[in-house]
Amino acid sequence: MNETVRQKIKHYIKQHGEGWVFTPKDLVDFGSEDAVHVALYRLKEKGEIERVSHGIYYLPKENELLGKMPPDVRSVAKAIADKYKIRIQPSGAYAANLLGLSEQVPVKVVYLTDGEEKKIKIGKMELIFKKTTPKNMAMAGKISGLVVQALKYLGQEHIDYKKINTIKQKLSDSDKKTLQIDARLAPVWISKIINTQILEGFNG
Repeated sequence: MNETVRQKIKHYIKQHGEGWVFTPKDLVDFGSEDAVHVALYRLKEKGEIERVSHGIYYLPKENELLGKMPPDVRSVAKAIADKYKIRIQPSGAYAANLLGLSEQVPVKVVYLTDGEEKKIKIGKMELIFKKTTPKNMAMAGKISGLVVQALKYLGQEHIDYKKINTIKQKLSDSDKKTLQIDARLAPVWISKIINTQILEGFNG
């Protein structure tokens, strides 16, 4: 093992700061695939980095009161999506939380995907990738996908003026334009809420 490779990788990881989630693909400039894997193995054995899942690592973040913190769920999800070249879309209670429609962070964070189903334990949380239809992935990774999934989770009868206003405050003009274009892909009742309430007065 070339010690210089390990030192360079260690330095590069630390440059990104505590909490960085990464894969070996992020380190290809530092040596061969084998050399990178050996370096990561040794850094992990020394407790300098941690492995979240197969091929997913992170630089632990320390909190004065709580000690070592688990990695950010969104960062892990993104790293997995990049690693396996899949599309992902936050759904359910997590989508509602990301839009500020719910203050409670769910213990089970569900992402819809066009890739394989999997479950990963992250601290006290569980990251779940749920395979779904191409139709449900049509807005994946866009603000429109987040809004539609959050509204689906809440249900038509639980959507009031306060929730609509919360969504509006989260949207930039660019977001509204995207939502305006993608509304046709949503279920009819959600499309109606988007066009008549969320985008009320918007002329994109």
